[in-house]
Amino acid sequence: MNNMVNVNPQNLQQVLGETSQQKLVLLSFFSAQSPECQSQAAILQTIAKDYGDYILIATLDCDAEQALAAQLAQQVGLQTLPTLVLLKDSAPVDVLAGAQAETQIREALSKHLPQPHEMLLEQAKQALIAQDLNQAFNFAKQAYELDNTNARIKLVLADICIQIHKLDDAHALLGSVDETDRDAYFTNIQAKCEQALQAQESPELKALQAKVEKYPNDLELKVELSAAYDQAGKKEPALELLFTVLKRDLNFADAKVSYLAIIASLPDGDSLAAKYRRKLYSILY
Repeated sequence: MNNMVNVNPQNLQQVLGETSQQKLVLLSFFSAQSPECQSQAAILQTIAKDYGDYILIATLDCDAEQALAAQLAQQVGLQTLPTLVLLKDSAPVDVLAGAQAETQIREALSKHLPQPHEMLLEQAKQALIAQDLNQAFNFAKQAYELDNTNARIKLVLADICIQIHKLDDAHALLGSVDETDRDAYFTNIQAKCEQALQAQESPELKALQAKVEKYPNDLELKVELSAAYDQAGKKEPALELLFTVLKRDLNFADAKVSYLAIIASLPDGDSLAAKYRRKLYSILY
């Protein structure tokens, strides 16, 4: 979403009025003749990307829109360029006069925006609704790393872990939720987790495990059991079993293809994926 706009007389009411009712607006008084303004504009571009739907950077070019700039400058008591005015609900809530470092701008924003872990949690929820499980996991994991005591973050992350078959992680997260935070959402996620865990112990899976134990040198049986493990969400046992096959015969049937497919099914940055990539490289090179 594009959250940067140039202010002019035509969109002034919408930007400073309507939009500021929905999100924080950063009105930037800018002049291309000022090196400080140009430097700050680059900082604002970075900030715009980081805060997504939560802010709008509204730049007023004081050279191109002199009459409008003079009118607004009088209202906010503008004395220098660049100046940032933070608006919320159509009213100024902060003024940053003069060139500001990125840390100063972020500190000012933190007073009027949700905390970083809250924004990440909201992004995780939106990605989950859109069924983008990889993005949802990454956002929720980042939120959890920032606040690992927040029950809502734990439950959203556990929900995502169940859907991407990281059931041990989901089970551990649910177990860490305080009794006082175990609401209806917790009960729902716990039921989903228990159902998924029970599916991991199906009679068919146990029968395959028994066959592999009886015939430990049968590589085809191991590939079959690995596929069953993967289907049940047991990613690490599936990868470990395929690895034992590949160590014996690197080109056995579809073992390598299946191995790489399981790794690809894991979220970006997953430690399990990194571990088994390294193990594969150890026998490839």
